[in-house]
Amino acid sequence: MRIPAATWAGCMAGPLAGLAIVAGIVLAGGSAGIAADRSFPYDSTLLLEAKPMKGSKRVPILQIESRGEASIDLWCNRVQAQLVVVDATITIILGASTEKQCDPDRMQADEDLVGALQQVANWRRQDDLLILQGERSLRFHLSSN
Repeated sequence: MRIPAATWAGCMAGPLAGLAIVAGIVLAGGSAGIAADRSFPYDSTLLLEAKPMKGSKRVPILQIESRGEASIDLWCNRVQAQLVVVDATITIILGASTEKQCDPDRMQADEDLVGALQQVANWRRQDDLLILQGERSLRFHLSSN
């Protein structure tokens, strides 16, 4: 027995539409998950991808609040900052810094990191990694704590 094409199409329209809706929801959910992984990590603590300096376990830490206020624990000192993020561009406005006296290597490392932060112009995200791009790329990992 043959079913007329119009009847068959009418019978299949409901299940196919449901399948299309489910597929759309799954794909949209997957895309949202990917987009979320690539969003700027406000309200996060990030650790600089670097080995600790001799005699210490400390690496620089970037703490970013919801409105872009930030504090950056350098190798020796801490500096306040404001991050202005628009799409893939970022401007880091550095503010007041503590003035601890540390060994010369740490003081120089602070100056180098501050200089690199001031030259950052773009950012991108790969999973738990925030990459700040300027003359030199700085890679920060989301803290798991």
